[in-house]
Amino acid sequence: MTDAGYIPESDQPSDTIIAELRSVSKHFGDVVAADNLNLSIRKGEFLSFLGPSGCGKTTALRMLAGFEAPTSGDVLLDSEVVNNLEAHRRPVNMVFQHYALFPHLTVEQNIGYGLRQQRPRLAKPVIAEKVRKTLELVRLDGFEKRRIWEMSGGQQQRVALARAIVNEPKLLLLDEPLAALDRKLRKEMQIELQNLQRSLGITFVLVTHDQEEALSMSDRICIMRDGRIVQIGSPRDLYDQPKNRYVAGFVGTSNFFDGKVSGTGRDHVSVTLAGGLILEGVAVGDIANGQDVCVSVRPEQIRLNRSPDKKEGFPVTVSNRIFLGEHTEYLVKHESLGEFLVLTPRQTELNDGPFNTGDTLLASWDPGAALILDRA
Repeated sequence: MTDAGYIPESDQPSDTIIAELRSVSKHFGDVVAADNLNLSIRKGEFLSFLGPSGCGKTTALRMLAGFEAPTSGDVLLDSEVVNNLEAHRRPVNMVFQHYALFPHLTVEQNIGYGLRQQRPRLAKPVIAEKVRKTLELVRLDGFEKRRIWEMSGGQQQRVALARAIVNEPKLLLLDEPLAALDRKLRKEMQIELQNLQRSLGITFVLVTHDQEEALSMSDRICIMRDGRIVQIGSPRDLYDQPKNRYVAGFVGTSNFFDGKVSGTGRDHVSVTLAGGLILEGVAVGDIANGQDVCVSVRPEQIRLNRSPDKKEGFPVTVSNRIFLGEHTEYLVKHESLGEFLVLTPRQTELNDGPFNTGDTLLASWDPGAALILDRA
């Protein structure tokens, strides 16, 4: 892929800071869309803003792009404050959710559009060569003369990416670019985006509400809520060590059991639930005695067993069963814990046989699988 004139870098992001948000807030009248955001983005990393609609992630992206100016605080690119620098003067390009391609232009004309706007003007042969090499990079060579309406959704996505990277930006911003694709194509494009980013060495910043998308592609994820950054970390860190219930519920799937801390030990915390049942787990962050907390247990960490001689675990009844190919989802019910979700791998069912609705089983998990989290 070096034929396109780009120099691949290490798979690992560098320590060089390419963009920053310093105490950045954005108000639209009385609405606070972004509230005191502080974030450093490293050169060559794939960073995702993840959160529900209205959490401020797109506003943060638009301030990096130059489409919005912060109400307070500073946006920096290469250590320079760019609050008042127009979008077209920033070394930044953006891929929009609906691609914003020109339907009356061919593929090559769409990709070369930004190059034709540069001043001083680039020679036509230079533009043609850059477009040709970029088409190779996104595997669309041979499609130069196609019209946009003749392309599939995935091909249009590649055209939008090619148009964004042909100018060799330092920062590529992606505003939910895969949202319009079907599930299978979206997974394929996730891999392509990841490979493209590593090949180019360009810093990618993605906005998404799709947790699977963020987990599969990102070096770091920035979880947002109500205009604020809740937690920043690698996908593994956020999944294994979420700061609170909000993060645990947004990154992956989890079962939550509310209670109050009734004891703290050296390696574990005891939580008493409303019905008097006591669960033990590992505290994440500062957890105090008497504090209202929740116990979080991931569905894939729960075991179901039909053997009556097993003593550990909770007796549960299977309420529902959904076969999903590589695993089966079971909704089970316990008299004190209520209903909760269990994921059983396909291999387990092949060995032991599936469980059926109405079966009485024992549910258990390892002590370290239960995380004691703040309820916020």
